[in-house]
Amino acid sequence: MSTDSNRRDFLKVTAAAGAVLGFGVPGAARALAPRPSANRAPAGQARTLLILGGTGFIGPYQVRSALAQGLEVTIFNRGNRPGMFEGVEELVGDRNGDFESLRGRTWDVVVDNSTARPDWVTSIGEFLRDSVGYFYYVSSRSAYASHSTVPMTSAVPSYTYETAGVDRATADITRLPYGLAKAESEREAMRIFPDRYGIFRPGLIIGPDDPTDRFTYWPVRIHRGGEVLSPGDGTDPVQIIDVRDLGDFMALSSDRGHTGIFNLVGPATPRPMSELLYGIRAVTTAETTFTWVPREFLAERDVRPYAEMPVWRPPTPGSEGFARFDLSNEVAHGMTFRSLADTTQATLDFHFSRSAERQAEMRPGLPAEREAEILQEWHASR
Repeated sequence: MSTDSNRRDFLKVTAAAGAVLGFGVPGAARALAPRPSANRAPAGQARTLLILGGTGFIGPYQVRSALAQGLEVTIFNRGNRPGMFEGVEELVGDRNGDFESLRGRTWDVVVDNSTARPDWVTSIGEFLRDSVGYFYYVSSRSAYASHSTVPMTSAVPSYTYETAGVDRATADITRLPYGLAKAESEREAMRIFPDRYGIFRPGLIIGPDDPTDRFTYWPVRIHRGGEVLSPGDGTDPVQIIDVRDLGDFMALSSDRGHTGIFNLVGPATPRPMSELLYGIRAVTTAETTFTWVPREFLAERDVRPYAEMPVWRPPTPGSEGFARFDLSNEVAHGMTFRSLADTTQATLDFHFSRSAERQAEMRPGLPAEREAEILQEWHASR
């Protein structure tokens, strides 16, 4: 297929996507207005931040963004990766009840991004109730009981035991389904810090240092060149979040004392899958063409959204709003989005900095041989 014909295809699917993705945006729910408290700095004057964790995937970017924001940062974890940051205090302990290194200390803000266990949020929250101003819990888009609303906002109900189909009386709180565990953890944060909580619900977190390869598959596959199996018809919406944008927004929120519920996905206007793939290609020098294969054809061959086709989730019944979030509230509170080119280049740089063995171990996505087989079957069926 020629470059010109590929460009014409891109223009067609992008135009169609604009029509498909268009929706009216009602007034977004505002963040809760904080009441005065002797235990926290006034909004815009927070200086001290405690991060529970801090050395995994998202934690280091929170630390760096907070330092750039001028905050004094302390991290609390088991001490398995000491010395990652210059100028950051490190306290050793364990979420499973060892909080002694925190005793007698105070912070303006605490960020909890290391658990999907409500009992751990309860224990650390009760321990820090009078020691911190704001409690920020990093939850997940998965906390929503349904993604059928268009557009999605924080007004959509989160999971309960009833909507998750889990018997509260017999449930093991340490082994709840992920979405319910996140929703129950949120409720514990809200209960303990009723007027000084922040709930942050990211979608798929992508970018440099991502160990899951869920976005990395696409830059790496497109960089390889050739005919790329592309899911759907190109119009399906995508909203994801660069780990650095997540870190920046949480640092800004810590500094300004934001409270309420925030959905951390982007961009503000959903990006069609065609724009995602063509935008990634623009960063590479690969000779690449895209062949769009209907989801029904892929489903018959066990090619699944978010697995063999990462990032992509078509708006099928029950998922119509999965990538159609109204972000007017988040943007009003200062959320910004890096360019796709920036994210793509940083992801490729990270990928090619890994060992040859790890580069060859792309975890989600289609192996090259299977991709070629499906493309051959698709062409033969037409």
